[in-house]
Amino acid sequence: MSNPLLQKLKNGDVCLNGWLTIPDAFVAEVMAQTGWDSLTIDLQHGLHDYRSAVAALQALHGRPVTPLARVPWNEPGIIGKVLDAGAWGIVCPMVNTAADAKALADACLYAPQGARSNGPIRAGFYGTASPYQTIANANILVLPQIETPEAVENLEAILDTPGISGAYVGPSDLGLCMGLPPILDREEPQILEIYERIIAATRKRGLIAGIQNNAPAYAARMGRMGFQILTIATDVNLMGFAAHQAVKAGRELTNETAGA
Repeated sequence: MSNPLLQKLKNGDVCLNGWLTIPDAFVAEVMAQTGWDSLTIDLQHGLHDYRSAVAALQALHGRPVTPLARVPWNEPGIIGKVLDAGAWGIVCPMVNTAADAKALADACLYAPQGARSNGPIRAGFYGTASPYQTIANANILVLPQIETPEAVENLEAILDTPGISGAYVGPSDLGLCMGLPPILDREEPQILEIYERIIAATRKRGLIAGIQNNAPAYAARMGRMGFQILTIATDVNLMGFAAHQAVKAGRELTNETAGA
């Protein structure tokens, strides 16, 4: 019992992360078979609630993909519940200070490193007890989102918090908080400088940097820059884009046939 994504990251691999916003186990099951290293169930801006997240985790079980979850907020109740349900990592929004980071780590980790309550009802119990509690702290990814100027200002203190695994960039919120459009694949020099700072700070500490992306080409660029976890779009974005392209091609081909 271990976190295969974490092992890949420790080996220096760049890993592709899919994003699940549609609250349906079948969507999770389909996404799990398409080659992602990990899939993140989004309970913040996605349409998932706890029950649909559990169903998605069940759909991912036994598949060659590591399940993560983005929680709605830095609140120990929901963090503990999704970990108990089987997530191997937490992406937490709006972590702006070292105190926020400590609260996140405490919620993710068992004592003595943290304050997570014991009760891994799905993560550690399938008919017989497992050694889950003895290996959880070493295997749970704890990723605070860096998405405000305050978080950037406190970056080093956040990363120096015991139990934190690295930093995960939320580009749209970061830009929005800086008076810029809320988009993902950014080109503003001041934003790219922040990315370089995050990569340098995580590398210095042997930690992990991740980032949300829209296009595969931009994600690959971020990988070359030094980010190790590369999220590409979301399930709904990928479905919508593929549908749009199919309809567009169908219209064009139909019109060509009609005009022949």
